[in-house]
Amino acid sequence: MPLRGAWIRIKLKFMLAHFLDIAMELAHYEIIAEDGTFWGEVPGFQGVWATHQTLAGCQRELREALSDWIALRLKLGLEIPELAQMNLNQIGVVSNA
Repeated sequence: MPLRGAWIRIKLKFMLAHFLDIAMELAHYEIIAEDGTFWGEVPGFQGVWATHQTLAGCQRELREALSDWIALRLKLGLEIPELAQMNLNQIGVVSNA
């Protein structure tokens, strides 16, 4: 039985990583005129945004913010948008994954 649990966790991590990749392809970035920093958001994921001095840094920060946003919503049982026919709402509450 422990092997089955480990397989499920691996599959879940792969699914979450794939979901993040797809969501990040939807990201929009802008340069803030006042200070030249980058600002990014993922449309459809309310409250998920990031800023950084470089585009690469903004992308890293945005992916981390999105990952945290998804983890919190899974834990609280809140709705997550479906992407590319991937519905994370059906996986239930994830603990220590």
